[in-house]
Amino acid sequence: MIAAILKEPNNENRVSLLPEQMQALIKKNVQVVVEENAGKNAGALNKSYTDAGATIVSRQKALESDLILSIHPLTENDLTLVKSNTVILGVYQPLFNKSMMQTWASKNICCFSIDMIPRTTRAQSMDVLSSQANIAGYRAVLLAATLLPHYFPMFMTAAGSIAPAKVLILGAGVAGLQAIATARRLGAVVEVFDTRPAVKEEVQSLGAKFIEVEGSADASKAGGYAVEQSEEYKQKQQAKIAECVAKSNVVITTAQIPGKQAPILITQEMLNTMKAGSVIIDLAAATGGNTPQTKNNEQITTENGVLIVGNSNLQSGMPSDASKLYGKNILNFLQLIINNEGSLNLNFDDELVKGTCITNSGKIIHERLIS
Repeated sequence: MIAAILKEPNNENRVSLLPEQMQALIKKNVQVVVEENAGKNAGALNKSYTDAGATIVSRQKALESDLILSIHPLTENDLTLVKSNTVILGVYQPLFNKSMMQTWASKNICCFSIDMIPRTTRAQSMDVLSSQANIAGYRAVLLAATLLPHYFPMFMTAAGSIAPAKVLILGAGVAGLQAIATARRLGAVVEVFDTRPAVKEEVQSLGAKFIEVEGSADASKAGGYAVEQSEEYKQKQQAKIAECVAKSNVVITTAQIPGKQAPILITQEMLNTMKAGSVIIDLAAATGGNTPQTKNNEQITTENGVLIVGNSNLQSGMPSDASKLYGKNILNFLQLIINNEGSLNLNFDDELVKGTCITNSGKIIHERLIS
């Protein structure tokens, strides 16, 4: 079997597997080809791959492989070169890209979207959403600190005292918890809102204040995501968030709902109450954002001087470690679909294999896309 590691688009610095990780496939007698300069932005040069046993090839040649590793979706031109029954593995957000999945099915591509893997205990070592969100939460705070026209920590100097920055984090999932820890290390005063009361203890253990709103819907079975809430709860939620937003210097938003637009947590009215120079880092920008003015991969400044940064790919800015963690997730998953002889073995009785496969045998097979 031939496995290919593709070079990602220009706005992506990560790579699916680093040279040292790729050797695990070679030991299984898998022939590995790498598109030229695929790992360059992550600090993995072509020579590193060849020294590890791979062959550097053109993109056209890589696309002729049996297994293609590509974090982002293939282009239409790529699809013309891909063979029938090729297996493709990456992060494809199929719930938002149903038409693309239908096209891939019609090309008889077997697509595994690792972001759809069931979030069970057994799948934790393959959970790319968590490993990458951890980095995004960390970098969101560092980015905010560089953009904010204030210190994060409190300073007492001969020239006067500087109050610590007030940081509000909306969502205490993996990204939110890392953002809390990072903001606290930098000396900020941190408040946190989440619809799941169960995360209160974690938030407080990191030194932040948990903002409680009574009457939230049960999110225990949502795999760490937000869930739809009642109108009464939303009104209480907005009132409480509005109070906190108005006094915050930095707001980091992380709330997303699988398959749906991200909820608007910071309304235009709330934006209008924020102080000039305040910064919002919106990690939900790819699915619409948590503010009405968020634009993905853009920075905008509101009329009252609030900077809104829409960036759902902050992990790409730390490509070496992001690739290392992503690659480890991918390798763990590949153990489920590649046998010791180096051949593909797709066992759809395995809940992780079944739950991650989107298209196979010319059709969409994932229950969440066909229901």
